[in-house]
Amino acid sequence: MIVVGLMSGTSVDGIDAAVVDIKGDGLDLDINLLAGQTFPYPDDLRSQILAVCEGASISMEDLAKLDGAIASCFANATMNVIPENLKVDLIGSHGQTVFHQPAHEHQLGYSLQLGRGDLIAHLTKIKTVNNFRQADIAMGGHGAPLVSKIDLCLFSHPKHHRCLQNIGGIGNLTYLPPTHQPQWQEKIMGWDTGPGNALLDLAVQKFTDNQKTFDFNGEWSRQGKPCMSLVKTWLKQDFFSQKPPKSTGRELFGHLYLEQCLKDAQPFNLSEADFLATLTELTASSIAYNYKKFLPTLPHDLILGGGGSSNSYLKERLQANLPTVTLLTTDDFNISTEFKEAIAFAILAYWRVNSFAGNLPVVTGARQETLLGEIHCPQN
Repeated sequence: MIVVGLMSGTSVDGIDAAVVDIKGDGLDLDINLLAGQTFPYPDDLRSQILAVCEGASISMEDLAKLDGAIASCFANATMNVIPENLKVDLIGSHGQTVFHQPAHEHQLGYSLQLGRGDLIAHLTKIKTVNNFRQADIAMGGHGAPLVSKIDLCLFSHPKHHRCLQNIGGIGNLTYLPPTHQPQWQEKIMGWDTGPGNALLDLAVQKFTDNQKTFDFNGEWSRQGKPCMSLVKTWLKQDFFSQKPPKSTGRELFGHLYLEQCLKDAQPFNLSEADFLATLTELTASSIAYNYKKFLPTLPHDLILGGGGSSNSYLKERLQANLPTVTLLTTDDFNISTEFKEAIAFAILAYWRVNSFAGNLPVVTGARQETLLGEIHCPQN
């Protein structure tokens, strides 16, 4: 089956679109990436999305228009990524998260992804699956992270403990124990580790008056020196010590958090490069902190995906914080780091139409496995 996976993460960099040929059943899949491309949002739309993510007020009319505008961008990405003369059977669209509230105190969580699946199906004339998080949340789960079952499918090893660490706007991990262990699937873990690129990107935008949106390859950060006493202070934030399952987003690690970090940094007279290096250290240290505090053992292999996997300075700091692990990327396993999450939502859509449960309750906290996603069929 030929499936287009669509993903825009918390960095709101743009829509990652991946055309994937998927064969097989359940966890036994053969995945072949046929095409992949990232389609930036128009500047004004990106600014509006980021404002809403940060809690800006919006009327219901404007929210409906935003929902449609995002869906139109996702549909355009689909039509422009498909190779000529290739027939696509299905679309799996994550949509754009603008609000995420984890379950707490016996109350169901809530997560809102904009980008109407019905409109994408209508515009592309292709069956579309979206709203993947809702069913897991209805079962008492966090609705995140959802890539863990895909990680299980693609990266498990008979002897090695492995961690898949995605570094998008937010960082999240999947821990995979060796498959030769008894009941190994029950020992899988996964959760959000904290900020990935979100704070770094916001700081770069602030320092350059929006002339730059991210620190390419960590080149700016590398020129600075991290302030370790600040990092230690920031790691005392409650989220880091909270036990899994846990999830987060820009609601916590956004503009207000960055402003507090800048305020905390004032007594240290840091240069801009020093501050960026310190934020980089926070990302690397928070990942390592989560591993050391919550995993049963440190992994043999740490496999990176997401935009942060191309930041060489961040990778160096992560290796320094976890010196015993072998640092790899999903590219080393023929799964594109750039399009890994788009591929994941293609797989989730494939599982949905084949009636295969897409969540991992041991990771999300849901009461049971369930089908993920709502199916929208195009009207002729």
